[in-house]
Amino acid sequence: MKLPSYLLSATLLASTTFAQDNASDAIFPVNPDPVIGELEPFVVTASRVDETWFEAPYVVDQIDGTTLQERSVRSVPEAFEQTPGVVVQKTSHGQGSPYIRGFTAYHNLFLIDGVRLNNAAFRSGPNQYWNTVDSQGLRAIELVKSQGSVFYGADSVGGTVQAFTHRPYYADEIPGDGKNPSQPGGSLMGGRSYSRYSTAENSFIQRGEVSMSEAGKYGLIIGGSYKDFGDIQAAGLGTLPFTGYDEWDFDGKLELFLNEDTRLTLFHQQVHIDDAWRVHKTKFAKPFAGTSVGSENARILDQSRMLSYLQLDGAADSPLFEHYTLSVSHQLQEESQFRERSDGRVDRQGFDVNSYGAWAQFEKPLSFTDLVYGASYYQDRSDSFRRDFNADGSFKGAKIQGPIGDDGLYHLASGFVNSSTPLGERLTADVGARYTYAEVDLAKVEDPVSGNQISIQDSWDNVVGSGRLSYRLDQDDRFRLFGGVSQAFRAPGFSDLSRLDSNRSNEIETPAPKLEPEEFLTYEIGIKAETGRVSGSLSYFYTNVNNLILRTPTGAVVDDLFEVTKLNIGDGQVQGVELNGAINLTDNVNLFGGFAYQDSKVSTYPTSEPVLRDEVLSRVMPTNGFGGVRWDLLDGHFWIEGLVSAVGPGDRLNTRDRSDTQRIPPGGTPSYWLATVRSGYWLRENTLLTAAVENIFDEEYRAHGSGQNEPGLNFVFGAEIRF
Repeated sequence: MKLPSYLLSATLLASTTFAQDNASDAIFPVNPDPVIGELEPFVVTASRVDETWFEAPYVVDQIDGTTLQERSVRSVPEAFEQTPGVVVQKTSHGQGSPYIRGFTAYHNLFLIDGVRLNNAAFRSGPNQYWNTVDSQGLRAIELVKSQGSVFYGADSVGGTVQAFTHRPYYADEIPGDGKNPSQPGGSLMGGRSYSRYSTAENSFIQRGEVSMSEAGKYGLIIGGSYKDFGDIQAAGLGTLPFTGYDEWDFDGKLELFLNEDTRLTLFHQQVHIDDAWRVHKTKFAKPFAGTSVGSENARILDQSRMLSYLQLDGAADSPLFEHYTLSVSHQLQEESQFRERSDGRVDRQGFDVNSYGAWAQFEKPLSFTDLVYGASYYQDRSDSFRRDFNADGSFKGAKIQGPIGDDGLYHLASGFVNSSTPLGERLTADVGARYTYAEVDLAKVEDPVSGNQISIQDSWDNVVGSGRLSYRLDQDDRFRLFGGVSQAFRAPGFSDLSRLDSNRSNEIETPAPKLEPEEFLTYEIGIKAETGRVSGSLSYFYTNVNNLILRTPTGAVVDDLFEVTKLNIGDGQVQGVELNGAINLTDNVNLFGGFAYQDSKVSTYPTSEPVLRDEVLSRVMPTNGFGGVRWDLLDGHFWIEGLVSAVGPGDRLNTRDRSDTQRIPPGGTPSYWLATVRSGYWLRENTLLTAAVENIFDEEYRAHGSGQNEPGLNFVFGAEIRF
């Protein structure tokens, strides 16, 4: 791909935040957060209220707009590559599915401004849905690990991720500099342009935004991104064919201030990804460390997602609440796949899911405790198709269903309450509970035995709880102990009950109508530090797993592939240790780093024989760590950062990992280490140039469980103008 002749185009000044969620983008190099100035940024995902990462009784990782910008983050999944306890698996360059504390896909909950990205069609293995969120349209991302289901409902097992979209910029939020102090009120029009070019990814990204606002009355922001990803240049392998794809994104947000305490927000975004190949399934894959090569001529995925929501939040003088947020939303996810086998036969399959959502949250401080409570309801409606064609192009026939059952309806309703209560001067207790009801109705499912059409109807309910403690170890509140117990609950979805699609290497998954919910119980203890010079956390977690839905071989062969189906057979545990921290050696020099170790043991049927065995979870995270140093110069106008990451061998494999020879080399994924240098320079107060050299020593590697190798020596350039 050739670099376009232009690097910059007009757009909007990235958004700042409203009172309840004030993680914001960098505006000026000296003061990167005009809303909170020198104060520590708040997080809101951990407890659904304002608090710092230090106050939250969880491990919380925040990736703010400045970090997304300075790292030149390509996609949302890749934003977590420097997060202890997370490994980013990529089946293809157009997909990404982080493993958080041993879990991926529908065991991690993703929210966009409080609205669920997850739906009943999410599948258990690594999937592409996090890649349908445009990282260029975000001002912050928060990750809360092992939070459980009390605050946000089903699926929050490994972690809860919330992405905050850009907001309009307002004149009365511009920080004063002594010469031009900020003024209350006033209109503002602005723009932002961001361009990113990468050599080994052979890629170009262009983001443009425009904004207009009048403080205290309204704000409007409209943005769009264009992304052209070419074929990856991988160390030792050269060009990886068909790893490139195209993407375009659009988003708009209108905020109306009904009064000084009430804001109405109307938001829309859409993402379209074209021609994202799963190359490891095809004959074009390049072997790495002994991996096998697929036989198909093509496996191509197109993906679209559109989200619209209306949210009202504000303050009220009510005996029941002092602050409220109300939300209604509609989200459409569409995907289609083109598959051509080695003999020329073709199938086209896919589905779309319309998700209708509503949720409410209320906050009420009392004399002895602070209450947060609310309820949510989501309804998913699915349509699915598959059409087969002979090698000569003639139509062979249509199937009863596509990858999931056709004509599906899923209800997910719940209500929760949580209290945060001081117990003395140093101890705070958080206690909460949530009730969940789930119901499924799939009208058209292909019976895996007879091939006839069947239907699936079922329902489940559950109550989960959470108890957390935070204890100040010293009077100055520089060190805190935290810990607690959190339950998580996940009912079977469309994909669990009805999936009929190829899976892993030479496998096909067939429907499993009689599944039961999964249940999890996580114990966690840790310590946090925030001394001014030293900040960080050390934590240990232990997750007890009950009734985990796992794929198991049946011994049958379907459509030339080995059949697997799902059963509630997984009982066991996942545990791990995580360390993350930073030390300010001087006002300008900062050391940072992290380390993570995980282990697991869960019962399964590794073969078609009815004999249970304990094995590790699939793709268990290799032991890994990273360390770096950052140097800020010229009063913050220039910075340079060096980073070294080391990842151990991915050799703790279960039986199905060992058979997944297209993605995992015999004996496991080799260890690797990477070196990166990044820098940035504020050419003017509104112009930022960034540059990075990634994989400096041209290491040949892939993330454990991925379907392709990562780029070799890679030069990344970014340019941003705000006006």
